[in-house]
Amino acid sequence: MRKNVLNNEMVPKRQLVRIVRNKEGKVAIDPSGKMPGRGAYVGLDAQALQSPQAQKTLARVLQVQLSADFYQELYDYVEHQQARFELFGELGKKH
Repeated sequence: MRKNVLNNEMVPKRQLVRIVRNKEGKVAIDPSGKMPGRGAYVGLDAQALQSPQAQKTLARVLQVQLSADFYQELYDYVEHQQARFELFGELGKKH
């Protein structure tokens, strides 16, 4: 279980996306969940990422300014993962 930083709910790790800021201050999406650095988790709700409040929260948690390009990349990734989850159920499970 991990905390979704956008709504402060505890959610199973498989239903979250990890974003990490490394020592150099670069921010990246961490699909493996194992990259070194300060991490934050967001849920598989692409619409929640669109709000300015969500963007401010994520920047505050990671302690870095995030570009519009990064938000678009994150939105696209979350939207893709959300669609996969709806199609296949639990992420990572094979039928």
